[in-house]
Amino acid sequence: MTTQTYSNLNIDDRGVARLTLNRPEVHNAFDDSLISELNAHLDRLREAAGRGEVRVVVLGSEGKSFSAGADLGWMKRMVEYDVEDNLADSRKLSQLMHGLDTLPCPTVCRVQGAAFGGAVGLAACCDIVIASEKARFCLSEVKIGLSPAVISPYVQRTLGPRQMRRYALSAEVLDAATGLGLGLVHRVVGHDDLDDEVETMIDTLLSGSPQAQRATKALLAEVAREPDADATRERTCRVIAELRVSREGQEGLASFFEKRRPTWAPDQNAPDKPASEPNS
Repeated sequence: MTTQTYSNLNIDDRGVARLTLNRPEVHNAFDDSLISELNAHLDRLREAAGRGEVRVVVLGSEGKSFSAGADLGWMKRMVEYDVEDNLADSRKLSQLMHGLDTLPCPTVCRVQGAAFGGAVGLAACCDIVIASEKARFCLSEVKIGLSPAVISPYVQRTLGPRQMRRYALSAEVLDAATGLGLGLVHRVVGHDDLDDEVETMIDTLLSGSPQAQRATKALLAEVAREPDADATRERTCRVIAELRVSREGQEGLASFFEKRRPTWAPDQNAPDKPASEPNS
C-alpha cells in the first residue's frame, strides 16, 4: 500500500532544493502528518547543506494558496487532546519553525496566495520572501480563541514588537504591499512573474560562496542575539579572518582580481540540467 504524502522534496544538480507543500485540496493546511514530513525533509536538508550538497532551499506550495494554516480536521482532533498531548503537538511545530530558521544555507519562500496562521511563521523563518501581488497574510489565531504562540519569536523578530502587537491582536489580513512595507516580504511581483523572480533570486544566491553564506548566516544569528557582547565582537573578527585564509576565500579574491567567475558560481550560459526524481 502506498503511503500518502503531503509534501515533496526535489534537489537538482545545482544544489537547489525545492520543498513543496502539496495539499492544494485543503489549501496546504498543516496537520500532524505534514509537520512530521517537513521535519524529516529539514533534517535531510540540514545534513546535505552542511556537506555543501544543497546550496539554496526554496519553500513553496501547490495550488492557489500558500497555506491556510492549521487543518480543520486536525483542529477537531486536538479538541479531544489533553494539555500534555497538545504540548507534544506544539513542540513538533516548534521543531519545524526552528529547523527552517536555522538551515545553514540560504532559504527562499515563494508565496503565491494566502498565508494564514502558521504559514506566516514559515515565511518569517525564511531568509528571503518573494510574493505574488495576490498574496495575503494573516495572524488569524485570535479569531478562533488561540494565539500565534509558537511562531511568535520569528514573526515578531520580522515585524518588530510594535507591529506584532497590532497584527497578532487584530488578526487583520495584510495584502502583499503591506507585507512588503512591514518587512515580512522582500519583493512583490505580478502573479505571472513569480517563478521568474524566484529563479532570478536563485541565480543571485548561487553566485555567492557557499562557505561564506553559511558562515554569514550563522554569524548574523549570533549578532542578533547579543550585538554588543565582547564575545560577539570577537566572533566577527574570527569569522572574517578564517574566511580570508580558507580555500573559497582565496578563490574568491583570486577570481575578483583575475576578473573571472569563481569556481562555485554556475556558468550562466550552460544549458539547464534536469532535476533529480522527487523524494517524498
